Amino acid sequence: MVTLSEAARAVLTTAAPLEKVRLTREYAAAWRDDRIAEIGTTAPPDRPARPDRPELKLPRDMPKRGRGGSSANRIALLHALAHIELNAIDLAWDIVARFVDEGMPKGFTDDWVQVADDEARHFVMLEDRLNALGASYGDLPAHDGLWQSAQATAHDLAARLAVVPMVLEARGLDVTPDTVARLRAFGDETSAALLQTIFEEEITHVSAGRRWFAHLCAKRGADPVDTWQDLVKTHFRGTLKRPFNTAGRQAAGLGPEFYEPLAQG
Repeated sequence: MVTLSEAARAVLTTAAPLEKVRLTREYAAAWRDDRIAEIGTTAPPDRPARPDRPELKLPRDMPKRGRGGSSANRIALLHALAHIELNAIDLAWDIVARFVDEGMPKGFTDDWVQVADDEARHFVMLEDRLNALGASYGDLPAHDGLWQSAQATAHDLAARLAVVPMVLEARGLDVTPDTVARLRAFGDETSAALLQTIFEEEITHVSAGRRWFAHLCAKRGADPVDTWQDLVKTHFRGTLKRPFNTAGRQAAGLGPEFYEPLAQG
């Protein structure tokens, strides 16, 4: 059987989304069942393989999504979320393989393999919903901002944890409840329930990032709050925008002492 880092590279170099999902779920199950027993040292690629569609654009060049309840607006929303989930599969596998030399405990690897498995399941949920609405992933353009953040933090596990789960995924906790409420107001209970499930599971992903960031700071003898703020100011190009879902963030162990001093709006 392959090592886990070889499995990670296989997923990352697979372009077809559903094949990426299939491999992720297969390898995650094999890791849980000890059919994959060693992490290994196979390096991940600099960038994951991507399908020909969707067309990738800079975030500033993306068309603005409407907030109404039309089918086109809901498809655009679900497509954007599917793109995030596909990137999240790759981000989870990348963190498994890229930072092997950091010597993190097995629980760290267990958590990120589970995150990859969750994100694969989320992608399928969204793709199935898009199909039910007469669309599919790849029909609309998407942006490449998530992987830009990965490249900016490829040199340091602390920076990766600070930016990806504790900024980008935490932002999902802020905006998803309002999106769920709007979908319910439009009468799309199916999409609303789907996003509610994703929201609840994303709390565990932010929590994993927060927990292992604290572990790494303790290992390095660094203060978690000060270190996080320094890393975010250095490696995150965007801004931390209010309003925050304080309850959702707190459920993930991410208190306001981290983000409020850097907040805008």
